[in-house]
Amino acid sequence: MSHPAKILAFAGSAREASFHKKLVTIAATGAKEAGAEVTYIDFRDLPLPLYDQDLEQERGLPENALKLKALMKEHQGFLIASPEYNSSITPLLKNAIDWASRSEPGEPPLALTCFKGKVAVLMSTSPGGLGGLRGLVHVRSILSNIGVVVLPEQKTLPNAYDLFDNEGNLKDPDQQEAVKELGRKLATVTAKLNG
Repeated sequence: MSHPAKILAFAGSAREASFHKKLVTIAATGAKEAGAEVTYIDFRDLPLPLYDQDLEQERGLPENALKLKALMKEHQGFLIASPEYNSSITPLLKNAIDWASRSEPGEPPLALTCFKGKVAVLMSTSPGGLGGLRGLVHVRSILSNIGVVVLPEQKTLPNAYDLFDNEGNLKDPDQQEAVKELGRKLATVTAKLNG
């Protein structure tokens, strides 16, 4: 690959032992195998206040929002693993998207500079039988509406408590391969679109 894709990988969960952090790490391995440069971020390292327009007008974008935006702008693709909270997106992921969507000084309103033209792939797991599917519907809708090309391929895995081994890999080798394939697919498509 002459121009390797640059992919940002993250989970919409802050929990230390998050299933989604494990899941996105597996997908990131697949992206690396396909030649991508992958950066993993943990939203715990970039804490943000709840989005508040008054706060933004008084103080500008928080430092961590600017850091997140810079990281997103540097990458062409996003690997996203997000839990389902009450049949929807997690507040952590939604808040990060809301802050990142705000214009910096010098950017026109609604520029969406870290979203437009980016490519994403989604995945989820859940103790329930749908594997987080309902939450991904909302994540896909939000990202599509702010200019992200969300690939049709996605993965939802039910019975999360029984899926992972002690090293954070999926016990089922076919499922492990399917999640890695999401990363490979994102790397391939992103490289072609940005080549």
